[in-house]
Amino acid sequence: MAKIAISLPDEVLDAIEKERTASGISRSEYFRRTVEEHLRREKEKEDVARYIQGYLENPETPEDLAWVEASIHYAFDDASWEEEFNKNEKG
Repeated sequence: MAKIAISLPDEVLDAIEKERTASGISRSEYFRRTVEEHLRREKEKEDVARYIQGYLENPETPEDLAWVEASIHYAFDDASWEEEFNKNEKG
């Protein structure tokens, strides 16, 4: 495991010490968790940006929308789509 040294303004270190002491974790654990959370959030933002870009490049077609509109009633219908499917298969 690598060890690093960083410089922080005193007020930032004071805030960190207060928070990590209250949570009962070591300074190393505090920084590890904080950095991991930051990296997770950055990846999540990148994933969302890629999703949006993919949608902008490949939006749904009118045919896709028609299919959704035609099938949406199953989500709000009392009968399940499986019952309807089985009914259509039998007769």
